[in-house]
Amino acid sequence: MDPEKDIEQASMRGRPFEQVEEPQLDDDDDRSSRSVARQRTNASSTNSALAPPLRLARSRSSARSQRSYHLQDGYTFHQDDDETAHSAKEAERSPSGDKDFEVRFDGDADPYSPKNLPTWRKWIIVAIVSASSLCVTCASAMYTSTYRQLEVDFHVSRLGATVGLTTFVCGLGLGPMFLSPLSEFYGRRIIYICAFGMYLIWLIPCAVAPNIATMLVARFLDGLAGSAFLSVAGGTVGDMFRKDQLSAPMMIYTASPFVGPELGPVVGGFINQFADWRWTFYVLIIWAGLQWILIVIFVPETYAPVLLRRKAQKLRKETGDQRWKAPIEVMDRSVLQTVLWSCIRPFQLLFFEPMCLNLCLLSAILLGILYLFFGAFAVVFQNNHNFNQWQTGLTFLGIFVGMIAGVSCDPLWRKRYIGLVAQNSGVSEPEFRLPPTILGAVIVPLSLFGFGWTTYSHVHWIVPVMFSAFFGLGNIFCFSGIFTFLVETYPLYAASALAANSFARSTFAAGFPLFGVQMYEKLGYQWASSLLAFIALAMTPFPFLFFKIGKRLRANSKFASPG
Repeated sequence: MDPEKDIEQASMRGRPFEQVEEPQLDDDDDRSSRSVARQRTNASSTNSALAPPLRLARSRSSARSQRSYHLQDGYTFHQDDDETAHSAKEAERSPSGDKDFEVRFDGDADPYSPKNLPTWRKWIIVAIVSASSLCVTCASAMYTSTYRQLEVDFHVSRLGATVGLTTFVCGLGLGPMFLSPLSEFYGRRIIYICAFGMYLIWLIPCAVAPNIATMLVARFLDGLAGSAFLSVAGGTVGDMFRKDQLSAPMMIYTASPFVGPELGPVVGGFINQFADWRWTFYVLIIWAGLQWILIVIFVPETYAPVLLRRKAQKLRKETGDQRWKAPIEVMDRSVLQTVLWSCIRPFQLLFFEPMCLNLCLLSAILLGILYLFFGAFAVVFQNNHNFNQWQTGLTFLGIFVGMIAGVSCDPLWRKRYIGLVAQNSGVSEPEFRLPPTILGAVIVPLSLFGFGWTTYSHVHWIVPVMFSAFFGLGNIFCFSGIFTFLVETYPLYAASALAANSFARSTFAAGFPLFGVQMYEKLGYQWASSLLAFIALAMTPFPFLFFKIGKRLRANSKFASPG
């Protein structure tokens, strides 16, 4: 067995994205998939490196059919059809072990299984992790409302103050590369408690910072710690719900990273209009403190391998038989090995996979423009319409409404996907996930042109806000298709594909705000927006191109599933 693939398969757990209802398999397909699972389990004692290419292709297809995803800010979670299949996969990685003493969940009556938690408790956990994710993403944008006061207190330029946004986003991009694989070994709960505790602690030096240097360092470490809820928390939702129950809770959770950046300027605008800038962070400290307490009290461990390890430990203690083992206790991978490949493989995909590179570039441009707007909106609406701080913050509700509308369209795209599968004799292809991206890639440049050429003082302010709503709608459409396409195109390396996407998006989101205001002041509001539109327009053909020839490109790819 290739240890690199083992690491990659394992590192896919604990990262959220688009949950979609796959077309229902018929009885023959179901029996076939179960047969494949049994064959994989029985083959664990043989040298799997001798497996023929056909079997590898089928295993890739099987792996893809057993995943469910939902839209979010950058990571996937892995959920098997049942815990038995999960245990079988872990056992296959094991160098040895007695299958008769392999610890598994015992169906619906097993108190260790997170799927057997009471429904009311599951929804409490969903609410807590969603609010925690919202707290982190809201903190990224609330900071932008402090610029004016920071310039005076710290004697810095607008660019110097903006670097605090850049460092926070850099932390959000880097944190998942090691936090997510660490959760593979130690579980989700300990990562939540430690990481969110550090997020809370690093808000304190932000609030009491005596100079800009303290602020910048604290913001980076704050983003690094807070990123746990963007890379791990979606897995908790997936742990608790079966596929037929997952859509609603996952939609609630995955909406939070998109809602946060739009609500941040709204809340921050009111705070900084009527109070000192430090109250921005005092409010975040209070919010984060309450969230941390709720996490400690109400959020249990839900990661199946860790729970099975606890069950095995109890069995060994009760029976005195040391042969009882959980799959995670006999696997042959190390923490260092897993973290190392989590950092290397994303760059391999960016350098050697044109589909991954171009779609990551598209999503990076979109998020970069969104973060650029944190500065540009203030310039446009304050100069053109004499808006104060809280009124400027409210203009972000346009993007917020557009994104909510985009999330609400998920059932329509799911229906379209099922229709494409039916037209293809019931066979799913990764390219069938791209229709929302194709439409979104058209909507985004049109909305940017519309926004730019309505930024005149004699044009009512609601008009550019309405165009910004279409920008938010196009963003959601693009992200939803890109994430699921990457996951299904690179089933053995899905975690790395999405980590590559996250790295690209974080890089652009960190860099664009540094030149956004200057660009709008130098080029003018209309041509600055048009420049952004032309950049987005240059990427418009790629989703359609990959929809048409993606299968051919996958056949020649080293990393992608051929079909």
